[in-house]
Amino acid sequence: MAVTVLAAGAVGAGWWWLQQPLMLAKPSVELSIEPGTAPLQVAQAWVAAGVQTDPRFLYEWFRWSGQSKKIRAGSYEVHAGISPRELLDKMVKGEQTLEQLRIIEGWNFRQLRAAIAAAPALKQTLAAMSDEQVMAALGAPGQAPEGRFFPDTYAYSRGVSDLTVLRRAHALMQKRLDSAWAGRADGLPLRNADEALILASIVEKETGAAADRGLVAAVFVNRLKVGMPLQTDPTVIYGLGTDFDGNLRKVHLLTDTPFNTYTRGGLPPTPIAMPGLAALQAALHPTPSKALYFVSRGDGTSQFSDDLAAHNRAVNKYQRGR
Repeated sequence: MAVTVLAAGAVGAGWWWLQQPLMLAKPSVELSIEPGTAPLQVAQAWVAAGVQTDPRFLYEWFRWSGQSKKIRAGSYEVHAGISPRELLDKMVKGEQTLEQLRIIEGWNFRQLRAAIAAAPALKQTLAAMSDEQVMAALGAPGQAPEGRFFPDTYAYSRGVSDLTVLRRAHALMQKRLDSAWAGRADGLPLRNADEALILASIVEKETGAAADRGLVAAVFVNRLKVGMPLQTDPTVIYGLGTDFDGNLRKVHLLTDTPFNTYTRGGLPPTPIAMPGLAALQAALHPTPSKALYFVSRGDGTSQFSDDLAAHNRAVNKYQRGR
């Protein structure tokens, strides 16, 4: 009888403990659980991080619950008031603490690398790698990195590798590009999906107003069809790299680089930025138009012209005030 009473008391005490708030060494405690971490190690890690209890109690609760093997790897944060039951529930459900990396349309790879280097709680592995080494690590050796990462917001667990996030962005761009290329309009002067990506990157950089995007694409498609140089400033600026000081001069337009579309015909050798989905779609479904020219109106929109005479009139009106 006494043994039964003691056992019942122990069960009751254990049940009571499961509902009680855990003491924490600080207002919030964070822990990253790597894949394959044993339940006992998880319990010990929480205590080492600042949960003030006996790790054996936590481990026995994990084991007794029958859910110890369901604990998910990831980054977690707990606050004052959390009970042992709630702690296990959080890990089983995978309710992680996530950070975000936002990749902006029109960024180049140099800007992307800077954003990754500044991203909070991201395990940094890329700093010592060249661009070529980064692409090799992503499983795309020999591929130029420019334009190969889809602009989006990527949530990630604290402590995850920067390469992991970059791999997701690379895979998503390939998926979006493949889909857009498969549904492309007929008669485009593009030989493959890579050329579509290059054109989309130019459209991304040249579009001031979203409503003009399809016509901007049409101008460049029309120029490619008739063998006219693209003559687009963003490609020249890209070719100047870090030497560009923000002021595009006539000498720059005359200085030949692989990306100078004033001195060279056709598309540049690689994208010049990361295009978003709208730019991809515009490049592969340009607005029906005969326009070969456009000029900024000064308000973010552009004036499109079919011939040089009309274009010169537009330049005089909107750029020279005549």
